[in-house]
Amino acid sequence: MDKVEQEEFEKKTVAWLGDLAAKSSNIDPELYTKYEVKRGLRDLDGKGVLVGLTEIGEVHSYIIDEGEMIPVPGRLTYRGIDIRDIVRGFMTEGRFGFEEITYLLLFGHLPDAKALAEFKKLIAIYQNLPEDFARGVILKTPGKDIMNMLARSVLALYSYDDNPDDISIHNVLKQCLKIISCFPSIAVYSYHAYSHYHGKKSLFLHSPRPELSMAENILYMLRPDSQYTQLEASLLDLALVLHAEHGGGNNSSFVTHVITSTGTDTYSTLAAAIGALKGPKHGGANIKAYLMLEEIMANVKDWEDDEEIAAYLLKILKKEAFDRTGLIYGIGHAVYSISDPREIILEYYAGKLAEEKGLEKEFKLYTKVEKIAPKIIAQHNKMYKIISANIDFYSGFVYKMLNLPLEMFTPIFAVARMPGWSAHRIEELVCAGKIIRPAYKSVAKRKEYVPLDKR
Repeated sequence: MDKVEQEEFEKKTVAWLGDLAAKSSNIDPELYTKYEVKRGLRDLDGKGVLVGLTEIGEVHSYIIDEGEMIPVPGRLTYRGIDIRDIVRGFMTEGRFGFEEITYLLLFGHLPDAKALAEFKKLIAIYQNLPEDFARGVILKTPGKDIMNMLARSVLALYSYDDNPDDISIHNVLKQCLKIISCFPSIAVYSYHAYSHYHGKKSLFLHSPRPELSMAENILYMLRPDSQYTQLEASLLDLALVLHAEHGGGNNSSFVTHVITSTGTDTYSTLAAAIGALKGPKHGGANIKAYLMLEEIMANVKDWEDDEEIAAYLLKILKKEAFDRTGLIYGIGHAVYSISDPREIILEYYAGKLAEEKGLEKEFKLYTKVEKIAPKIIAQHNKMYKIISANIDFYSGFVYKMLNLPLEMFTPIFAVARMPGWSAHRIEELVCAGKIIRPAYKSVAKRKEYVPLDKR
């Protein structure tokens, strides 16, 4: 069999086997109702199935009044502190907040000035990658997807650790701090490798500077001239803070708990979390939201005309426009209904950045779509649940105003969420729970084994 024949055989065989696999994997949807399966670990009314406890983050969106769920404006707390108060604190004082929030998530309380200074000093020490890591791991085998490169790089760090399988709390904390600190470099260098080998662009690598914040270092390393404004760095820092944690039930943090419960190493656990975040239903939604708005801008002639905007959104819902999925990205959330507190904060500062960048018209269109889309969705889908914009709606717009390449949108999310994942890993280890192993009911019919010559 020559190469052409082998490729043709492979194509036909895989197509046949793929159809067979799809047919044999199909489960009657009615069975999920019959056996009261909580698909997605959520009730039909959207309430999550309680599978664990955490002190790290809380996502709050409703109250119970006489047995009835009443939606309320969304609230997010980190270690019991409202995210709005956290942001107000460091923004009004003109400080960068991501390092401080990393400390809060990992250690349960806000640091004083001395503790924060020492923590930042430790991060600066840990931000340097192992010798030859960039060339030997990142540049040697550049991939076509940066999230894949991030997971691969985290797994590779296992080989540079003298004690990788020690899951004592002190060792795991050290591992997590090292990954948190050097992860921005891994993300930026992975993009540069991708851009050079697959985009044919010039290759340059800037080393992180110890006196800069993580947000500043990302912009410093990402841009050829390493230049950025204070507002740009502040907005990226804010985005990192707002994405750092979202409770133990979000998909990637739950994955962190599940993998940690097996007793495996830190690198395998965090690589799995990155894999979960890569999915378009989780971390990739901000890209979809940004591209959707770009299409709306290109096809709606009058950005001031609410009716024209609504008509195009209806086309998207009817699978006649954008990616033909019928989804308006950035609108609606699995938990929040009336509002996403992160979105409210980011929208305010996105407006300020839009003024600096001369993009007021684009920002105004975003605000119009944010108001019109929930009404169109409710009318078209005959929904009675209140929905609103989530943080993905504005984050892509903010990243683009920061001149971040599209390929970096989800990796930036991963950089932000690493402290949250690390805190959840440590919490799972400290609480020493059982291996997480939910029940799956088999609905396959019993069959007799048939010998090969009689099939």
